[in-house]
Amino acid sequence: MQKKWKLVLTGMLLAIVLTACTDADNKPSDPDNILTGEPITIVEPTLAPPPETSSSEESKTEEVKATPAPDRKNQYRSELTGEWIDKELKDQRPVAIMVDNEILTYPHYGINQADVVYEIMNSTANGRITRFMCIVKDYAQIERFGGVRSIRPTNFLVGFPYEAIFCHDGGPFYINDYVAKKYCNHFSGIFGRFTRPSSERPSWATSYAGRTYASEFTEFVTYENYKNPDTGKSYTGLKSALEKASFSKEYSSSYKGTGFNFLEDEETDLSDVKGVKTATEVSLPFPHNSPGLKYNKETKTYDLYQYGNAHTDAADDDNVTTFKNVLLLSCSFSQLDEHGYMIYNYYNYYSGNKTKGDGFYLTNGNAIPIKWTKSNKDDDPAHYYDAKSGEELVMNAGKIYISLVPSDSWSKVTIK
Repeated sequence: MQKKWKLVLTGMLLAIVLTACTDADNKPSDPDNILTGEPITIVEPTLAPPPETSSSEESKTEEVKATPAPDRKNQYRSELTGEWIDKELKDQRPVAIMVDNEILTYPHYGINQADVVYEIMNSTANGRITRFMCIVKDYAQIERFGGVRSIRPTNFLVGFPYEAIFCHDGGPFYINDYVAKKYCNHFSGIFGRFTRPSSERPSWATSYAGRTYASEFTEFVTYENYKNPDTGKSYTGLKSALEKASFSKEYSSSYKGTGFNFLEDEETDLSDVKGVKTATEVSLPFPHNSPGLKYNKETKTYDLYQYGNAHTDAADDDNVTTFKNVLLLSCSFSQLDEHGYMIYNYYNYYSGNKTKGDGFYLTNGNAIPIKWTKSNKDDDPAHYYDAKSGEELVMNAGKIYISLVPSDSWSKVTIK
């Protein structure tokens, strides 16, 4: 009996082993050739082909891998900002538009389109009120810019090196000598008179300082001709004015550039420059309109403030006027008469020496002291230098705000 049970158990175990070693076709599986005794063949594993992907999935993969470099063949770096702009603009002269900064002119239009904005004391009277001079390269994009007001001698001194075409509405007789220069090209008092809606008029501004709000501060530069729908009067736009003008719309062969130098593929926060200081808020000593700048950490630019409020552009959806670069320049001035007319001593025709001054350069929340110089030649640009190293200033690419600050109040400039 014991022998019989042993034979039965042995048979059962053998059946189990054979069943476990059988493949799907019930054939014995002998990976090591133990049963057959045949030589072992080592087969190299093969990788399965990757799953097919749709074209949309492939494009997503490519986007993640690398962002294609922008096509720059039809662009160049602007001489005004160092930014990439349309190559067709390369030889085109900019315009310099005079914009009144009296609060009666608000809201302003178009200022956010300017590449460089100068804020300059317009008069020693009336709380040393300032006026803007806006340098615009791509003026074909202008729909409405202003309000436009008169020009002053200092504006010619500053604007000549740009070979700018001045846009203004008259000026005192002190400008006559500058207008008479053969290379001075300008348009005066030709631009559109807009009828401001009542919603734009402050309730207190119907009459102010003997001026009627409805009839003044309404002139704006346009690119196309403009017809006032309320009055039926037609006005000239830049396009037709330039077509009729006899002067060149391109830089002359003697054009010397802007005097600006820009970093190309990087930015600086000035933190490694000697004499650097934090600069998140600036106050300038012009009592009437109390201009200032505040650093915006989100945009890494300086927002402009006027009359205690952020300056906005009605032609730009009321966005704040802001700048990547700020130049504050100390400059003496000469009084022309008892009515407040004056001229900055930006350079002296009768001296062979360069005009020199102190200043500050601000960008990315910091400031460094600088020096600036200007020769006595109209077409020579100003140059800017690091006050500590003496090396020529190199700025970040972006828009520029420049203020000429009277040297007699330079000590009242606050930067913190």
